[in-house]
Amino acid sequence: MKFVSLKTQRNHRRGKLNKPSRATTSEPFAKPMAIFHQIHTYTELRQKIHDDLRVQHPEWVQPDGKSPMCDSYEARLVELLTTLKRRESIQPIIDPHRLLEQGAN
Repeated sequence: MKFVSLKTQRNHRRGKLNKPSRATTSEPFAKPMAIFHQIHTYTELRQKIHDDLRVQHPEWVQPDGKSPMCDSYEARLVELLTTLKRRESIQPIIDPHRLLEQGAN
């Protein structure tokens, strides 16, 4: 299964690849970002990703509240974390988005 960055695909279709990101412009975000807090448990990590995907991509959420796209990302994360757990990795997971990108390679 090959995963491609949907943000890159979307920006490519819209012709925005070489334009500055939202972070460098005055565009408001859909929802204010929460203050950073450290994730201590696997359950907290999954819940944070579950919530953040829906905040960052409201277009993926259907009127009934379901989101097959978010569910797909969450399932892939579980698969990657299970692989890491089997290897008994002692390295902390710092950036779950980077973990997803690395898993696609």
